Amino acid sequence: MTAPTGRLTERLATPHKEGELVLAPSFRAGDFYSHGVDCPFVFRHQGRLGMTVIGWDGIGYQSGLSWFDGSAWSEPELVFGRDPSSAHRRYNAALTSIMREVDLAGDGELLAVDGWYYGTYHAYPGAGYEEGPGVVGIVRSRDLRHWQEYGGLLRPQDGAAWERGGLYKSWLMHHEGEFWLFYNAKDASPRGWQEQTGAARSTDLHHWERVGSQPLVRNGEPGAIDDRFASDPCVLRDGDLWVMFYFGLCSDGRARETFATSTDLLTWQRSEHVLIDVGPDGSIDSAYAHKPAVITTDGRLEHYYCAVARLAEPVLIGDFRQRERRGIAVARS
Repeated sequence: MTAPTGRLTERLATPHKEGELVLAPSFRAGDFYSHGVDCPFVFRHQGRLGMTVIGWDGIGYQSGLSWFDGSAWSEPELVFGRDPSSAHRRYNAALTSIMREVDLAGDGELLAVDGWYYGTYHAYPGAGYEEGPGVVGIVRSRDLRHWQEYGGLLRPQDGAAWERGGLYKSWLMHHEGEFWLFYNAKDASPRGWQEQTGAARSTDLHHWERVGSQPLVRNGEPGAIDDRFASDPCVLRDGDLWVMFYFGLCSDGRARETFATSTDLLTWQRSEHVLIDVGPDGSIDSAYAHKPAVITTDGRLEHYYCAVARLAEPVLIGDFRQRERRGIAVARS
């Protein structure tokens, strides 16, 4: 496969960053997003621009829904919370995608199947920040506010060595009669683990088959922008070409947005091009610019992402000292 053309890279570029977070952590004890806001997923529903996010409250992840009113995003409403009766959702419930229209130039409208909207989430078994190997599951809803479990779980122990450490953020889509679930995962190395991206396919959302035993998007060579992580896929179609937006974590400690391309969803060409870089000291994304969510509005590409900056002084939330400000930012073409 040939490398991405300069014209494609120009189309995907979003150099105009907003200087402030569009959704920020509340730093209020008791809020589901008190400590941080993460993993945006953007879509349209009945003409409205919406976004799901996950919040961290010092115990685990829960998921919220926000709407754009033309000038600002609403305070996230908790719509998918932890479930004490669930073995895998006792502490975490991170909704990260809902099946939507995937044309890059399209409007990103959610796709209903028999009146249901289907989404994916990941969850970790322990309390704390991503404690234990995560699983990916399927949920469905009729109103985007009340979700029920549906289908089968993807578990790390059922996969190859590159994903045995746990599964992370997923992207669900429908293509040519099959459901595709892209996800990133980590190996089981106790130190300095690697994260890469793979996929599974299903015809019924219950029974999943991995697409091969190897990741589809691997880490780059030492020194590449994704030599440690190639993570958090957002897969959209640009004509005959598929584009996977993802973030790379480099061994220099920086997380940046990049992309890969494919003609068949199976063989991917890493671009090694930085779409969104970390910002200068004092900016909202001076530590990390990562976890893409991309949509087109009025012909203009909007690239939402998780922006992280270190705090000069920690914020005390209950008895927890929060040392970073993690929220949602946007950059536009």
